[in-house]
Amino acid sequence: MIVSRTPYRLSLFGGGTDYPKWYLRHGGAVIGTAIDKYCHISVRRLPPFFAHRYRVVWSRIELVNDLLEIEHPAVRAILLDMKERRGLEIHHDGDLPARSGLGSSSSFTVGLLNALHALRGRMVSKDELAREALRIEQDVIREPVGSQDQIWAAYGGLNRIDFAPDGSFEVTPLILTRERRDELESSLMLFFTGLSRLALTVAKKQIANLDAKERNLHRMRQMVDEAQAIVTSPKRPMLELGDLLREAWRLKRELADGVSTPEIDAIHDAGLAAGATGGKLLGAGGGGFMAFIVPPDKREAVRAALGNLIEVGIKVNAPGSRIVVYEPDGSFGD
Repeated sequence: MIVSRTPYRLSLFGGGTDYPKWYLRHGGAVIGTAIDKYCHISVRRLPPFFAHRYRVVWSRIELVNDLLEIEHPAVRAILLDMKERRGLEIHHDGDLPARSGLGSSSSFTVGLLNALHALRGRMVSKDELAREALRIEQDVIREPVGSQDQIWAAYGGLNRIDFAPDGSFEVTPLILTRERRDELESSLMLFFTGLSRLALTVAKKQIANLDAKERNLHRMRQMVDEAQAIVTSPKRPMLELGDLLREAWRLKRELADGVSTPEIDAIHDAGLAAGATGGKLLGAGGGGFMAFIVPPDKREAVRAALGNLIEVGIKVNAPGSRIVVYEPDGSFGD
């Protein structure tokens, strides 16, 4: 049995500039953090006593004999790409709901890749994991996804990630004191809107609109520099991120139809009315989690105003994908 643990992420600024269609022409940058909520993937060789060859457990249970019969797109693509022909059981457990704007799909991809390499006796680097996940999602499955989620899932940390026009990326950790990190965590509040969304549908619209929204994207990229200056300066309060977050949400809403809804707008406005200095929906849009920057003395008021929503406490700077159980048996033949 191999078990990988891979973090979800909270993207604060620069989202949209991590789409290859954008950064291969203009460059891009994002700032955010991996959080202490995880995707767990367990993998083991399936004993040869079953009528099926592959058992895949996610929101459904799949029992199949041919890789092409697997419905889960990432599992099917990864196993075919790795030419995995021996029987396998794959089981997924997530700390938070899928399709919620926290990079869960990429955490799944990275976690499965990590576990399968470990099953084969290989320890892969963070860079290799991130690049392999990017290739699987963007080139093999051909999903309209950006490039930040896979990197955060593999690397973890509180980082700035820069994307160059030549396709390369650079991960720069933001080094904070314990007090500074505590200040950031005490300023963040995360709520589940209760609305699920088809992120790929919204993402396709955003990608199609990139050329028409150049001004928005350039400003969103500039905000990464401003956010980094706030976070890394011990003399500037973390609450200054609220004004930036409020502007980032306004710009993001303009990228495509479907990013926001009347229900999401109502949640955002209620949080600000209760004392939050800024807030935005995470991920491509349409639903999922909303993050707020909130002064400590306003947290209870915001919590009360959004009392019908589930609040999730988080810690920042979580580590990247790790193998937390390594017990390869290797006892079953081909």
